[in-house]
Amino acid sequence: MLIVAMSFAGLVLLLLLMSVTVVPQQSAYIVERLGKYSRTLEAGFHILVPLIDRVGYKFSFKEEVIDTPAQPCITKDNVTVHVDGLVYIKVNDPRLAAYGISNYRTAATQLAQTSLRSSIGKITLDKTFEEREVINSEVVKAVDEAAMGWGVKVLRFEIKDIAPPESVKNAMEAQMTAEREKRAQIALAEGQKQSAINISEGQKQQAINISEGDKQRQINEAEGRAKQIELVAAATAGGIRQVAEALGAEGGLTAANLRVAEQYVDAFGKMAKESTTMLIPQNVADVAGMIATAMQTIKKTG
Repeated sequence: MLIVAMSFAGLVLLLLLMSVTVVPQQSAYIVERLGKYSRTLEAGFHILVPLIDRVGYKFSFKEEVIDTPAQPCITKDNVTVHVDGLVYIKVNDPRLAAYGISNYRTAATQLAQTSLRSSIGKITLDKTFEEREVINSEVVKAVDEAAMGWGVKVLRFEIKDIAPPESVKNAMEAQMTAEREKRAQIALAEGQKQSAINISEGQKQQAINISEGDKQRQINEAEGRAKQIELVAAATAGGIRQVAEALGAEGGLTAANLRVAEQYVDAFGKMAKESTTMLIPQNVADVAGMIATAMQTIKKTG
């Protein structure tokens, strides 16, 4: 009897343990009763009816990343490129995710690939590298509309890599090289043009400076000559005034007679020393008369 009781107690304990369910945070369990949906268990401690209830599906509310494998896509200009990407999804309704579709991850991946091929086919090869954001948005929109019935939210899609054929890669590299060389030549030409402009501007400014300097030099020289003429004229006028004043003073004429006579005699003396030919007045006795004539002229002038 004791053994039966202990066995019964053990069975009850086992059933209790089987009925206890703890749901982790950010998770949800789908409970089925006799194979039919019963309820959704949120995070926490729960007790199920043994042998009747069971956990049919377990879902996480965390964001999931699904890698979409590389696939060939044909662009608008008939170039085949291999494109792969990442789909970011999140379960919003566990019941729809359990019963709305058999495998929402596979469905989201396949639909993302289909939408990606459709988006790539609308644009040329060059645009596929430039308009990644547009392609990503189109894929997200297409997948998210379908995923609403699966209880799944498509958050975003990101293209990882776009791989064109090797021949196209070589052509693109050649084009890029030519474009870089073209930009380098344009930059060189612009530099040479700017250099020539700077040199001509410098030469122009130099010529202007030289002209201005020469003009100023001529002005300075003219002003100097004018000043010199003024000074010489002033000095000459001053000397003439002093001579006039001296002649008008007492004994001035006598001193002038003596001075003229000295210069006359001195001039004839120099001529005798420096020349082999001697010029003398026709009448030497008229020297005094000549001096008198000169003095008379000075008197009249005074």
